[in-house]
Amino acid sequence: MENIAYLALGSNLGDRVSYLRSAIEALHHHQEILITSSSSIYETDPVGYVNQGKFLNMVIEVATTLSPFALLDVTQQIERRLGRKREIRWGPRTLDLDILLYNHENIETEQLTIPHPRMAERAFVLIPLFEVNSHVAIPNLSEPLIDIIGRLPDKKGVHVWKRKDGEDVFALFES
Repeated sequence: MENIAYLALGSNLGDRVSYLRSAIEALHHHQEILITSSSSIYETDPVGYVNQGKFLNMVIEVATTLSPFALLDVTQQIERRLGRKREIRWGPRTLDLDILLYNHENIETEQLTIPHPRMAERAFVLIPLFEVNSHVAIPNLSEPLIDIIGRLPDKKGVHVWKRKDGEDVFALFES
Protein backbone atom coordinates (compact mmCIF):
# COMPACT_ATOMS: atom_id res chain seq x y z
CA MET A 1 0.00 0.00 0.00
CA GLU A 2 1.83 3.06 -1.22
CA ASN A 3 -0.48 6.00 -0.46
CA ILE A 4 -1.54 7.43 2.90
CA ALA A 5 -4.91 9.15 3.20
CA TYR A 6 -6.90 10.55 6.09
CA LEU A 7 -10.67 10.18 6.04
CA ALA A 8 -13.25 11.93 8.20
CA LEU A 9 -16.38 10.00 9.12
CA GLY A 10 -19.55 11.57 10.49
CA SER A 11 -23.16 10.65 11.20
CA ASN A 12 -26.10 12.36 12.90
CA LEU A 13 -29.16 10.36 11.83
CA GLY A 14 -30.51 7.12 13.25
CA ASP A 15 -28.07 4.74 14.90
CA ARG A 16 -25.03 6.96 14.42
CA VAL A 17 -22.49 4.51 15.79
CA SER A 18 -23.87 1.74 13.58
CA TYR A 19 -23.31 3.89 10.49
CA LEU A 20 -19.71 4.58 11.54
CA ARG A 21 -19.20 0.87 12.25
CA SER A 22 -20.63 -0.12 8.87
CA ALA A 23 -18.40 2.37 7.05
CA ILE A 24 -15.30 1.11 8.89
CA GLU A 25 -16.22 -2.48 8.05
CA ALA A 26 -16.76 -1.66 4.37
CA LEU A 27 -13.39 0.12 4.18
CA HIS A 28 -11.72 -2.72 6.10
CA HIS A 29 -13.03 -5.33 3.65
CA HIS A 30 -11.86 -3.43 0.56
CA GLN A 31 -8.81 -5.22 -0.86
CA GLU A 32 -6.95 -2.02 -1.68
CA ILE A 33 -7.51 -0.22 1.64
CA LEU A 34 -5.78 -0.91 4.94
CA ILE A 35 -6.92 1.03 8.02
CA THR A 36 -3.74 1.89 9.88
CA SER A 37 -5.00 4.15 12.67
CA SER A 38 -8.18 5.69 14.05
CA SER A 39 -9.24 8.38 16.47
CA SER A 40 -11.68 8.16 19.29
CA ILE A 41 -15.30 8.90 18.42
CA TYR A 42 -16.31 12.48 19.18
CA GLU A 43 -19.80 13.91 19.64
CA THR A 44 -19.92 17.31 18.03
CA ASP A 45 -22.26 20.21 17.54
CA PRO A 46 -23.45 20.72 13.96
CA VAL A 47 -21.69 23.37 11.87
CA GLY A 48 -23.23 25.37 9.04
CA TYR A 49 -26.82 24.16 9.17
CA VAL A 50 -27.31 24.07 12.95
CA ASN A 51 -30.99 23.02 13.17
CA GLN A 52 -30.13 19.31 13.44
CA GLY A 53 -28.90 16.70 15.88
CA LYS A 54 -25.35 16.28 17.14
CA PHE A 55 -22.86 14.32 15.07
CA LEU A 56 -20.57 11.47 15.89
CA ASN A 57 -17.25 12.12 14.14
CA MET A 58 -13.91 10.38 13.85
CA VAL A 59 -10.86 10.30 11.59
CA ILE A 60 -9.03 7.27 10.24
CA GLU A 61 -5.70 6.89 8.51
CA VAL A 62 -5.61 4.45 5.61
CA ALA A 63 -2.93 3.04 3.37
CA THR A 64 -4.17 2.37 -0.13
CA THR A 65 -3.15 1.53 -3.66
CA LEU A 66 -6.18 3.43 -4.95
CA SER A 67 -5.85 6.79 -6.67
CA PRO A 68 -7.56 9.68 -4.88
CA PHE A 69 -10.40 9.55 -7.42
CA ALA A 70 -10.88 5.80 -7.00
CA LEU A 71 -10.87 6.29 -3.22
CA LEU A 72 -13.53 8.98 -3.64
CA ASP A 73 -15.63 6.53 -5.68
CA VAL A 74 -15.34 3.93 -2.91
CA THR A 75 -16.32 6.40 -0.17
CA GLN A 76 -19.31 7.67 -2.17
CA GLN A 77 -20.48 4.10 -2.86
CA ILE A 78 -20.34 3.37 0.88
CA GLU A 79 -22.30 6.57 1.64
CA ARG A 80 -25.02 5.64 -0.88
CA ARG A 81 -25.20 2.04 0.36
CA LEU A 82 -25.76 3.38 3.88
CA GLY A 83 -28.58 5.70 2.83
CA ARG A 84 -26.81 9.04 2.38
CA LYS A 85 -29.03 11.62 0.71
CA ARG A 86 -27.67 15.04 -0.27
CA GLU A 87 -30.71 17.29 0.27
CA ILE A 88 -29.49 20.15 2.49
CA ARG A 89 -25.93 21.45 2.34
CA TRP A 90 -24.26 20.49 5.65
CA GLY A 91 -27.61 18.95 6.64
CA PRO A 92 -28.47 15.75 8.49
CA ARG A 93 -26.94 12.57 7.13
CA THR A 94 -26.66 8.89 7.87
CA LEU A 95 -23.01 8.98 6.87
CA ASP A 96 -20.45 11.43 5.58
CA LEU A 97 -17.05 10.19 4.38
CA ASP A 98 -14.59 12.90 3.37
CA ILE A 99 -11.05 12.54 2.09
CA LEU A 100 -9.11 15.08 4.12
CA LEU A 101 -5.57 14.42 2.92
CA TYR A 102 -3.98 12.14 0.34
CA ASN A 103 -0.21 11.92 0.69
CA HIS A 104 0.94 15.54 0.48
CA GLU A 105 -0.98 16.22 -2.69
CA ASN A 106 -2.92 19.29 -3.73
CA ILE A 107 -5.84 18.38 -5.98
CA GLU A 108 -8.45 20.82 -7.15
CA THR A 109 -11.04 19.55 -9.60
CA GLU A 110 -14.80 19.87 -9.84
CA GLN A 111 -15.06 16.35 -8.42
CA LEU A 112 -12.46 16.45 -5.65
CA THR A 113 -10.45 18.98 -3.62
CA ILE A 114 -7.56 17.83 -1.43
CA PRO A 115 -6.77 18.97 1.19
CA HIS A 116 -10.44 19.11 2.08
CA PRO A 117 -11.34 22.78 1.52
CA ARG A 118 -12.82 23.53 4.96
CA MET A 119 -10.87 21.14 7.18
CA ALA A 120 -8.68 23.86 8.74
CA GLU A 121 -11.86 25.64 9.94
CA ARG A 122 -13.41 22.63 11.67
CA ALA A 123 -12.51 21.45 15.13
CA PHE A 124 -14.60 18.30 14.65
CA VAL A 125 -12.12 17.31 11.91
CA LEU A 126 -8.82 18.63 13.26
CA ILE A 127 -9.14 17.34 16.83
CA PRO A 128 -9.57 13.68 15.79
CA LEU A 129 -6.97 14.16 13.02
CA PHE A 130 -4.52 15.44 15.66
CA GLU A 131 -5.26 12.35 17.76
CA VAL A 132 -4.44 10.08 14.82
CA ASN A 133 -1.26 11.94 13.79
CA SER A 134 -0.23 15.05 15.70
CA HIS A 135 2.58 15.74 13.23
CA VAL A 136 0.59 15.56 10.01
CA ALA A 137 1.15 18.56 7.76
CA ILE A 138 -1.66 20.16 5.81
CA PRO A 139 -0.41 21.23 2.39
CA ASN A 140 -0.45 25.02 1.88
CA LEU A 141 -0.49 25.65 5.65
CA SER A 142 2.81 26.27 7.40
CA GLU A 143 1.50 26.17 10.98
CA PRO A 144 1.51 23.06 13.14
CA LEU A 145 -1.87 21.40 13.58
CA ILE A 146 -1.98 22.24 17.31
CA ASP A 147 -1.71 25.98 16.54
CA ILE A 148 -4.52 25.82 13.99
CA ILE A 149 -6.74 23.96 16.50
CA GLY A 150 -5.94 26.55 19.16
CA ARG A 151 -7.50 29.31 17.07
CA LEU A 152 -10.73 27.48 16.26
CA PRO A 153 -13.83 28.94 17.95
CA ASP A 154 -15.90 25.73 17.78
CA LYS A 155 -13.56 23.39 19.69
CA LYS A 156 -15.76 23.59 22.80
CA GLY A 157 -18.46 21.75 20.83
CA VAL A 158 -16.22 18.69 20.34
CA HIS A 159 -16.34 16.06 23.11
CA VAL A 160 -14.99 12.52 23.31
CA TRP A 161 -17.97 10.17 23.00
CA LYS A 162 -16.08 6.87 23.06
CA ARG A 163 -12.38 6.89 23.76
CA LYS A 164 -10.12 4.74 21.64
CA ASP A 165 -8.87 1.98 23.88
CA GLY A 166 -6.49 0.11 21.63
CA GLU A 167 -4.74 0.02 18.29
CA ASP A 168 -7.58 -1.83 16.55
CA VAL A 169 -10.28 0.46 15.19
CA PHE A 170 -12.87 -2.23 15.92
CA ALA A 171 -12.16 -1.88 19.65
CA LEU A 172 -14.10 1.41 19.43
CA PHE A 173 -17.26 -0.51 18.67
CA GLU A 174 -17.05 -3.25 21.27
CA SER A 175 -19.17 -2.93 24.39
